[in-house]
Amino acid sequence: MRGIIALFYLLATPSSALLPSLPAFKVSVPKSATKAAVPPPLRSSTQDIEIQLSQDQCALTPPGYGFDAGAERIMKEGGTTGYINAFVDELIPNVVEKMYSSSSSSSSSSDLAATISGVALVYTRAGHFHGVFTERDYVLWSTSRDVSSTLPERMKFSNSEESEIGRYSTPADKVVTASMTDNASSLLKKMKDSNIRHLLLTKSADVPEGEEDVVGVISMRRIMNVVVSDERLSLQALAKKFPTLVSSYDPVEALKAERSSYANELAKREGVGKQDVIKFGTALTILGGVGIFLTESSWLHSHADLGLIIIFLLGYVGIIFEELFEFNKAAVALLMSTGMWITYADFFESGGTAGEGVLGELKEQLSEVSDICFFLLAASTIVEVVDAHQGFKVVTNAIKTDSKKQLFWIIGFLTFFLSSILNNLTVTIVMVSLLRKIIPDDDDRRLFGAMVVVAANAGGVWTPIGDVTTTMLWINHQLSTVPTVTELFLPSVVCLIGSLFFLQNKIVEDPPGSAKTMPEASSLAPRGKLVFGAGIACLLAVPVFSELTGLPPYLAMLTGLGAMWTLTDAIHMGDEKEAEGLKVPDALAKLDTSGILFFLGILMSIGVLDKSGLLKDLAMFLNDNLPGQEIIATVIGIASALIDNVPLVAATMGMYDLAEYGTDDRLWQLIALCAGTGGSILVIGSASGVALMGLEKVDFLWYLKNVSFGAAVGYFAGIATYLAESAVIHGGGIGGITNLFAEAQSQIPQIGQIDWHGMGVQAANAIDVVATSVQ
Repeated sequence: MRGIIALFYLLATPSSALLPSLPAFKVSVPKSATKAAVPPPLRSSTQDIEIQLSQDQCALTPPGYGFDAGAERIMKEGGTTGYINAFVDELIPNVVEKMYSSSSSSSSSSDLAATISGVALVYTRAGHFHGVFTERDYVLWSTSRDVSSTLPERMKFSNSEESEIGRYSTPADKVVTASMTDNASSLLKKMKDSNIRHLLLTKSADVPEGEEDVVGVISMRRIMNVVVSDERLSLQALAKKFPTLVSSYDPVEALKAERSSYANELAKREGVGKQDVIKFGTALTILGGVGIFLTESSWLHSHADLGLIIIFLLGYVGIIFEELFEFNKAAVALLMSTGMWITYADFFESGGTAGEGVLGELKEQLSEVSDICFFLLAASTIVEVVDAHQGFKVVTNAIKTDSKKQLFWIIGFLTFFLSSILNNLTVTIVMVSLLRKIIPDDDDRRLFGAMVVVAANAGGVWTPIGDVTTTMLWINHQLSTVPTVTELFLPSVVCLIGSLFFLQNKIVEDPPGSAKTMPEASSLAPRGKLVFGAGIACLLAVPVFSELTGLPPYLAMLTGLGAMWTLTDAIHMGDEKEAEGLKVPDALAKLDTSGILFFLGILMSIGVLDKSGLLKDLAMFLNDNLPGQEIIATVIGIASALIDNVPLVAATMGMYDLAEYGTDDRLWQLIALCAGTGGSILVIGSASGVALMGLEKVDFLWYLKNVSFGAAVGYFAGIATYLAESAVIHGGGIGGITNLFAEAQSQIPQIGQIDWHGMGVQAANAIDVVATSVQ
């Protein structure tokens, strides 16, 4: 049963619109067609529906009707078996004539259409089932026949053994079957999954051995005729009991009326504050979205891609203006991901419900995101345990400076080199936890944390195990180890220096005589040293574990957490009072779970854009409209500031053939550099930035105002350094730089030739479509 959802959809949609479109072809029907008697069809009545409704008041369409209609009832409704029999050596023209001869006496147009759709069960002369012949097989035969150039040749082909039906029928091992216990919903799902319009009904749902195992052939048209008829009869019966319930309902008009009502009420009230408007607007937006989903809006079916983009943009607006709306960004991210997956599953391919393909993609995406979430959970817990034992005193005692700016550079380069051997996420978690010990001021710590994000992203670029995008390119042989290290190290350093040089101007030194920035050095208890050493060893062992076992990094991190758990239980055994707050359960209680859920929602949302092909479309759009590899890579890096760089790089890898752009080509190195460092421009552009948002409550607008420009300065400085370095190495020494400037100058006319007006018109048309649908 689909209830009210299916009802409004089916009433507004003709049955033909529910069928997949197939290539049309014509078959000439012989004039001398004989008539054959067929049993009269059985039909449901409004009275039957009324009886069922009286027994079950909660269901709009009663059990056994609509999408719950059984295969046996659907076959009875059709009145025919839905097929004819043929032998493998019969000629196709003769079989087609038999199809129409047997159907010409059908008492209804729906029965006629069901048989004319063209289904023949093919048997050997010994009575064994050979296969099924449908209209698609007829098209294949007709195409082969029409290769002949003259009419006599085509006639000869049609009457030869080349036209035997056994040669063109779908073989038995590829026939999709169903049983009489299936209902309309499961039958339609099988058809959708197999991209067919007919199912062979057998007694056991297995491929039949002979004619005695066959019950009939059921078509999509026959199923939908029964479903639509049931739903309309249900509405008629319901209208008699509740006349006011069934009326012309337009969800968009209802939403507009509701908004007008709220607007009038607000206009009459005095002192309506900004928060009231925000609350009403947000509530109505949510209600409108839910209404569109529940009513299965036809606009959403035909514009599912725009629907995904709109939900994504609305969600990002909610995250960006978290302080204004007063909604937790984790809640917004989770709702955004859910809305996008519903749109993709139920509307993107007009299936009505999530098919097996979408469910498989959902499991795949959840598996990938869960890897990161479990990694984040385990790494954060290890760091929290080390912090509880004051293990970071080993680092703070080694730093000898009272200058904030010097400390800024020290932390920056320490993060840069750590992220080259550890992944960016781990380094960010460790360094932010360290900053809590040495930077007491919240504003300063946010700025230092932003610097950690920039440094971690830059440091992960120049080694194959640092940043995930570089690792992807390395694993797929677009990059190799030595050229990556030697040619990307200098651009990465320049990117870091450029950003830090700009950001350090925002650091305000403490006045003379004020409290020192760094805490006083103090001795570390033996247990603290042990826990610190074990914690760092667990973090450093992650890439080694993954390399040796081939297992994902999150499993290595969970193994490290298990080891730390066992270690802390062992060293604090027998003294519960002393161990209070030092064991792993206490560390888990301190974790910011909302930050991990925010991470989950963001990455699941990005996954929808990836699975739907929108990111691939973006990459191809850039390739078609932007001249030069350098510009494409630069724009991809900027795009990665808003969208996760992993699917962007994956899409780019699929666009360019490795045979054309070989290993260590300038394109791959530029993509690694730009995608890795471009994510620093916005706080939501990288896993490190998202982790910072959760750990230090850094919001989007603060980062945009204080950090984005500096990160962009470093980003473009790194690209310029790489191009200059590449010109020197591959372009003939210092003279290569001159060639670089000449090449850059030659790109200017190409940029001017970009059809910016056409791109703008496309964007305007898309906006008009959205605006028209809302109206």
